[in-house]
Amino acid sequence: MNYDDVVLGRRSIRGYKPDPVPKDLIKEVLTLAMRSPSSMNTQPWNFTVVSGEVLNRIRAGNTERNLAGVPHSREFRIGSAFEGVHRDRQVGVAKQLFGAMGIARDDKEGRTDWVLRGFRQFDAPVCVIITYDRVLADSDDTPFDCGAVGGAGTRADS
Repeated sequence: MNYDDVVLGRRSIRGYKPDPVPKDLIKEVLTLAMRSPSSMNTQPWNFTVVSGEVLNRIRAGNTERNLAGVPHSREFRIGSAFEGVHRDRQVGVAKQLFGAMGIARDDKEGRTDWVLRGFRQFDAPVCVIITYDRVLADSDDTPFDCGAVGGAGTRADS
């Protein structure tokens, strides 16, 4: 397989079948992902695999907090809102996405439902939560490394 095929074949998946994912497949994907490069070979990631009722409770809690307006709690910096060309690109993609889905600009319920899908992990049957030890909280490398291992676990044919 060529690198071009991998890059051009990558997609963002926003909907999943409800079929259970075999544990052996999850183990295979995580084993391969752990071969991702990390800063100074620290491999700081920890994986928690969640499915079933536990995942449903997480989804319900995420939805409730979002609808109640509870501020997001992040343990890492998320920065300020995008501006300029980056904001223009963000808005342009949102317009394309909502247009393709038939969600009108004034359809607040439809737009809210779409946002909440993200907080429900797009209804995927399994969720892999990637964390790192609190002692690494001041490292700028660690979140980057965890993002890299997460991207490595994404299959182009999901």
